[in-house]
Amino acid sequence: MTNPLLTDWNTPFQIAPFAKISDDDFEPAFEAAMAEARQEITRIADNLEPPDFANTIEALERADEALDRVLSVFFNLAGADSTPAREALQRAFSPRMAQYGSEITMNAALFARIEALWDARDELTLTAAQSRLLYLTRRSFVRAGAQLRGAARDRLAVVKERLAVLGTRFTQNLLADERDWFMPLDEAGLRGLPDFLVGSARAAGAELGAGGPVVTLSRSLIVLFLQFSPRRDLRKRAHRAWVARGAGGGTTDNRGIVAEVLKLREERARLLGYANFADYKLETEMAGTPQAVEDLLMQVWRPARAAAQADATALTTMLHDDGINGELEPWDWRYYSERRREAEHDLDEAELKPYLQLERMIEAAFSCAGRLFGLQFAPLDAALYHPDSRAWEVTRDGTHMAVFIGDYFARGSKRSGAWCSTMRQQQKLAGDIRPVVVNVCNFAKPESGQPALLSYDDARTLFHEFGHALHQMLSDVTYQSISGTSVARDFVELPSQLFEHWLEVPQVLAEFATHAETGEPMPTALLDRLLAATTYDMGFQTVEYIASALVDLRFHHGPAPVDPMARQAEILDQIAMPRAIGMRHATPHFAHVFAGDGYSSGYYSYMWSEVMDADAFEAFTEAGGPFDPDMADRLERFILSAGGSDEADVLYRKFRGKMPGVEALLKGRGLTDTE
Repeated sequence: MTNPLLTDWNTPFQIAPFAKISDDDFEPAFEAAMAEARQEITRIADNLEPPDFANTIEALERADEALDRVLSVFFNLAGADSTPAREALQRAFSPRMAQYGSEITMNAALFARIEALWDARDELTLTAAQSRLLYLTRRSFVRAGAQLRGAARDRLAVVKERLAVLGTRFTQNLLADERDWFMPLDEAGLRGLPDFLVGSARAAGAELGAGGPVVTLSRSLIVLFLQFSPRRDLRKRAHRAWVARGAGGGTTDNRGIVAEVLKLREERARLLGYANFADYKLETEMAGTPQAVEDLLMQVWRPARAAAQADATALTTMLHDDGINGELEPWDWRYYSERRREAEHDLDEAELKPYLQLERMIEAAFSCAGRLFGLQFAPLDAALYHPDSRAWEVTRDGTHMAVFIGDYFARGSKRSGAWCSTMRQQQKLAGDIRPVVVNVCNFAKPESGQPALLSYDDARTLFHEFGHALHQMLSDVTYQSISGTSVARDFVELPSQLFEHWLEVPQVLAEFATHAETGEPMPTALLDRLLAATTYDMGFQTVEYIASALVDLRFHHGPAPVDPMARQAEILDQIAMPRAIGMRHATPHFAHVFAGDGYSSGYYSYMWSEVMDADAFEAFTEAGGPFDPDMADRLERFILSAGGSDEADVLYRKFRGKMPGVEALLKGRGLTDTE
């Protein structure tokens, strides 16, 4: 039987034929595609013709097309709908992909061809895009060890392969901990919870076959439980399980993995001539140096900590007023903060959530994309990988732009968090290839027949991930290596965080925040209270984020710690972390940093990008308002369509005319730089 992963896909817009693909198809498809890619690399490296841009650089761009197609489907499924078979395949594929990558970057003949082109670059008649791709290709080879020789070259290959193994183990351990823990709720445990939360707990229990409502470790469920449960004992139990992910002992404990990862990353950096991994990693980012990152984070840390300390005092008073002696604990913060928000802003989540329907928020995101960039979204009848996922065709002026897939509900087979990925990237080298873009979220699934209701934070997450999707959909470059989100890590969050601002535009909420039962728009008074409270508890949110970013940075900027948990505690003590606030991502479940290299030494990038997104939205405000057509056109031309076609700061200056300072960020978060 023909392997469906290796045939032409006669499906709408060549979406993967998920109904025909079984887990048994992946390994033979991987083997065949890997063999084809290796043959192509050998052909390029051994070509007797003198190197030119087409037979070397462009040929490299196309060398692993089949492999990329197989793995884009596989890794999307492995993250969003894991099975034991897929987990086993992931453990097998990851080190082999690392080995394959090393084979390419350490192929002396291949690198010699690239180096020859680099040396002759001033004599070559290259376009700007070709010059950029040549530069990035050579840089990636050098940073991957192409100039190493002998034992150092061999050791680096071993290190990278081992890191791939450890990243996969970290991810799967975390998924197992999140999937296996739940806390049943009896009638006493349900008392005091709003109806929407009870419904989500019942739906989670039904999915698990638990025989009743449960709290799971899905952020969209456990955070709400910590906000609303009056049962301090249950909040404590749930919170401790949540923060203990990856640190419970046994086969899923990630602490030993973290120690080995940090040691190997340091070794990798030193083999390449860098003092530490942070120096290596940040060399190609906008920040440039660890000190620049530290300076930004500490500039925001001081006012954020002061705001959080003031809030902690107010919440402690509320705790004591309830007759509870002692200090405010991490499992108390969200509960008392929610009560304080209701009192100070007259804003009750139970009153707010019916106006934030998932379906209407999707419509809102689509509407904003239409008004800004002329995009239209039509439901697409296509067989996808899970019943909860759905697709839309994206067009502009009748022209196909992309396929967009949304997968919004939490389930045990899906890793935590929210992300944007692609099953196909935009490029023009092999024809006018348009992308297939996927947004994955973990919103609490409602009971059958009930509408899905979001928290305001959930709605922001939806807009955030859709901002990434727009970066992919509007990409307009020739080469896949620089398309879409293929940009500096501390620039990649700019489009996503910028798009969040449109959720706060009053006219958007007035149109799309409609009541799930009555269909009535959100009352003006409630809308005003919601917008007035957007910076509420910002001290807490900023502190938990910056603490994680600083731990990540300091882990990698200096000798690798023998005991990462002791080092984490030391760092938190150095910055005087408020005791009632935990890191947003503690080390044993810090998937951004330890599931792979993506955000290692780079978790700060959300805040680095936020400096720009605050300034970029201010540009719309200074012009004709949030839907100013000239600013939208500049945003698309210089950022969203440009991919990695130039350095990030160059692209931003083309859009805005200057680089911003931190002031707009502090203003947007409602923080002032005072103790």
